[in-house]
Amino acid sequence: MKVILKADIKGVGKKDEVINASDGYARNFLLPKNLAVEANAENMSKLKSKQDANAYKKGQEKEEAKKTADKLSKILLKVPVKSGENGKIFGGVSAKEISELLKSEYKIDIDKKKIEVKETIKTLGTRTITIKLYEGIVGSLKIDVISK
Repeated sequence: MKVILKADIKGVGKKDEVINASDGYARNFLLPKNLAVEANAENMSKLKSKQDANAYKKGQEKEEAKKTADKLSKILLKVPVKSGENGKIFGGVSAKEISELLKSEYKIDIDKKKIEVKETIKTLGTRTITIKLYEGIVGSLKIDVISK
């Protein structure tokens, strides 16, 4: 019997996947526990429309990520910090600070977890950091750490 899974089931399949299950397993376990629905014409068309909507949404998110990557490549973000002699910074510049500056100055909202700062920035100067915006789309941002 062909069924459409409503949830991930270990060893069986993932959500929204059409599988071929034995009749007893489907009737006695999957269907009563509401883990699957029968793969009839109505349910298959619902699944198809749901997959089309998800594909459209992913396409939109990818386009938005490309636009954001273009914006980021044109920005030189100035990060004012307190510093001592020899260009040493008190504390450091973290991904959280970079995220907050982008949001306040350029109205670009990027989660701090997506900003890749290998190690906390502890010296003055210009450097380029990478930001993972979407699957396969990576933006680069130039930051200039300056003394207050």
